[in-house]
Amino acid sequence: MNQPPPQLATSPLTFTQLLSPTPRGARLARLLCVSQLRSWDAPQDLTERAEIVVAELAANAVLHGRLPGRSFRLSLAYDAPPGHLRIDVTDARGDRWPHPGPASDTTALPTNGRGLALVAAIADHWETLPHPPSGKTVRAELVGPGPSPVREARGANQPTLPIMR
Repeated sequence: MNQPPPQLATSPLTFTQLLSPTPRGARLARLLCVSQLRSWDAPQDLTERAEIVVAELAANAVLHGRLPGRSFRLSLAYDAPPGHLRIDVTDARGDRWPHPGPASDTTALPTNGRGLALVAAIADHWETLPHPPSGKTVRAELVGPGPSPVREARGANQPTLPIMR
């Protein structure tokens, strides 16, 4: 019989690091994310989007999820062939879940509260999950360049934010 050889399922590449709940820990999370994605040869577009998402989620973990003596965790899972990246940021404050802010008046630029709006605009999907016994995980999923069922479901008219340097 002419059957194709069985395809071995490749497991995603993973990275996990505990970080101090300080501004330095949040910055390190961003730098570690970029370094790890580059070592996995992830597309530049995906790496740049992930850098912004990790920076925002790590900053939120430091500002809103901090408990004395408790670290936050950054986890990355990258499935290279489809170009799918899952970012998890876990902190100790399960009692404080993130809520995207209301659409603000565009005449006055707020100095804070834009992080989750950025995550929602850049990530293909994001959600918050309980992390027993008392924490939470904010998960964002990004799909690399090319056709994405998630992006198509969101609609082509969905505004996207340019990456500023």
